[in-house]
Amino acid sequence: MKNERAVTVLTVFRYFCAMILKDKRILVTGASGFIGSFVVEMALAAGAEVWAAVRPTSSRRWLTDERIHFFTINLSDRKALASALKACGGFDGVVHCAGATKVAHDEDFMKINCEGTRLLAETLVETGTLRGRFVFLSSLSVMGESKNEPCPNSAYGKSKLSAERALAQISGFNYVVLRPTGVYGPREQDYFLMAKSIRSGIDFAVGFKPQVITFIYVKDLANAALIALTKGEKGASYFLTDGREYTSRSFSDLLQREIGRKHVWHITAPLWVLRMVCLINGWWAARRGQSTTLNMDKYHTLAQRDWRCDTSAAQKDLGFMPRYDLDAGVKETVAWYKNEGWL
Repeated sequence: MKNERAVTVLTVFRYFCAMILKDKRILVTGASGFIGSFVVEMALAAGAEVWAAVRPTSSRRWLTDERIHFFTINLSDRKALASALKACGGFDGVVHCAGATKVAHDEDFMKINCEGTRLLAETLVETGTLRGRFVFLSSLSVMGESKNEPCPNSAYGKSKLSAERALAQISGFNYVVLRPTGVYGPREQDYFLMAKSIRSGIDFAVGFKPQVITFIYVKDLANAALIALTKGEKGASYFLTDGREYTSRSFSDLLQREIGRKHVWHITAPLWVLRMVCLINGWWAARRGQSTTLNMDKYHTLAQRDWRCDTSAAQKDLGFMPRYDLDAGVKETVAWYKNEGWL
């Protein structure tokens, strides 16, 4: 039944995209990244003319399709950005995936995630190079522990919320905000660290208070981003998960099953241990001018106990129907890890 539902949803999505996106010029920023590369692939599959905005130093490992049009982008130089956008001739839609999830210094989140987003949107308006909608990939982190109004408890979440508010200040701007929960899947590095740990026989968790976690598979998020180019309320924000809730052990147990590790040592440490690790690791990385996954900003994310949200608006306005629950997503992800030699 689950497979039949997935096939039905995929068929409907492909039909919709083929009807709406075929021959449309779509710009994807952050195209070389984890999420952006999947948006590019699915837009190409829908028949769109895809332009991948990348930095000069970006790897193009996941962008090998000869149909992709590349151009370099600088989200801190308005004049250079305007020239690059004009040279491309304009777009029917933009999916803005570019951003930072880890930085050497917290203030860099605001520079990259907020000011970079503001500059791109304003320059698109000023140059008249956006004929359709701007889809901004924000994050559930903008909510923090709140279930009503945004109240981020991390510098990352604050930068994403500031970017959302910056878009709202642009008069008449046609945009939609997507707020996905934890995104996992092939090519992603952070959750892969957990898979490596499970393979070695160790599952490390923190915090003794029960944790409710939500997830979304990267392909479902990419689907939603493309759908949002033409569906959804202008200026609206949509939460995205796979529609289910999980415990802190759900992900590791599924990884263990798919990896084929019979015995795993489950270690749960108090939050103060995580805090100390993040404090020391973050201080050392900042001192060397490097970014790191474990720092004090990430601590607030990892320590949060409740990641539930209401996705009914996305279902109603976007027709969002995720194909993957965690079981199916982890199965496909681990199979990819093995096929690529990651595991």
